[in-house]
Amino acid sequence: MRRIRAAVTGVAVLSLALTATACGGGTTDGSGGSASGPRTLTYWASNQGPSVEADKKVLQPELDRFEKETGIKVRLEVVPWSELLNRILTAATSGQGPDVLNIGNTWSASLQASGALLPWDEKNFDAIGGKDRFVESALGSTGAQGQDPAAVPLYSMAYALYYNKKMFADAGISAPPATWDELTAAGRRLAKDGHSALGVEGANPAENIHHVFVLAKQHGADFFTPEGKADFTNDGAVAAVKQYVDLMAAHKIVAPGNAEYAQNQSLSDFAKNRTAMVLWQTPAQTFAAQGMKPDEWGVAPAPVPSGTPGQGTRINSMVAGINLAVFKNTGNREGALKFVKFMTSDAEQKTLNQAYGSVPPVKTAQADPAFAGPALAVIRDTLAKSAAALPQVPEESQFETVVGTAVKELFADAAAGRPVTTESVRAKLDKAQQQMPRK
Repeated sequence: MRRIRAAVTGVAVLSLALTATACGGGTTDGSGGSASGPRTLTYWASNQGPSVEADKKVLQPELDRFEKETGIKVRLEVVPWSELLNRILTAATSGQGPDVLNIGNTWSASLQASGALLPWDEKNFDAIGGKDRFVESALGSTGAQGQDPAAVPLYSMAYALYYNKKMFADAGISAPPATWDELTAAGRRLAKDGHSALGVEGANPAENIHHVFVLAKQHGADFFTPEGKADFTNDGAVAAVKQYVDLMAAHKIVAPGNAEYAQNQSLSDFAKNRTAMVLWQTPAQTFAAQGMKPDEWGVAPAPVPSGTPGQGTRINSMVAGINLAVFKNTGNREGALKFVKFMTSDAEQKTLNQAYGSVPPVKTAQADPAFAGPALAVIRDTLAKSAAALPQVPEESQFETVVGTAVKELFADAAAGRPVTTESVRAKLDKAQQQMPRK
């Protein structure tokens, strides 16, 4: 998902068979227009930039261009991450929602299982230029295997290690760490005066999930069996969670106050020279918005045990990003497809991904020199070689909530000085697993 996001709480059970009636502001003649009024679409955009208002400034000129080209007006609402999933669920059950919407790509399988989203079969993909236009890694986070995707990739992202060049130089560290051992060693030299060497969003369940999922991969494990059954207490999953929380509990390179961070406070600390490193998704725009100059920070691949990212146990990021979905029962399907085609066109992909500091999931747009700079080169390389999609199972969003909350509670224990042991981690994960639907 997106780098700028708040904790997603109170997630409803998505495995229920939700149904949707006619959604959005579209017309009912199937053509995207009517004799009685202008053709319109409603679009819920996720908050990608430093603020909702910043997103409107980015998006509205593009929506105006779409209206000029097609005659279809788009009513825009930028929805904060803290509200987005519950807004989508409410729309799915009530039928009162948008025609087109952004979804975090990790939600794709869960929302697919609701039955509310338009399946992207061959015909629908053909209407927007074909499925083969999109990068394979991005398509891997659009829904369950063996089913038509529930959404289309819009923005692609991956985690990397961002570091403060001056703080590294002052500590006598000549290069960013490539392994976790190097990171903790550097962190001990950087942590001082109660500040973090590494910033985390310990109270944000979704951020917690992203990191422990990657660490589980590095331990040769996962949180689900190949059959899709929750398996939170296997040794590799337990080791992954403990390793992450131990950055605070054992290594002391994350300040205790980070246990309460949930809405990008670690990024603010980094931009204000209070934290030396963050693991984040393409945050260059956020750094700039807080006054940090491009030459003040560097970027490197996120650490792996061997120091060389790749497949298997050398995975160092989840496949992050935003997908574009259409409500199945929109009264303006033709207009919605035209809008998706517009948003995934080469020109719009270049414009929007440059504005947000992300990478286009459309192959021809991604090849543009605008995305060849050092920072985005790390992201592109990670997505191509060492990123994995979160489990594409119907219960994925529940997994984010219950395991992410378990990690949040463990960070709270660490901040309070309570022991974080293998046994206490396993107990928290067992409690989380008991909250998952029985299969």
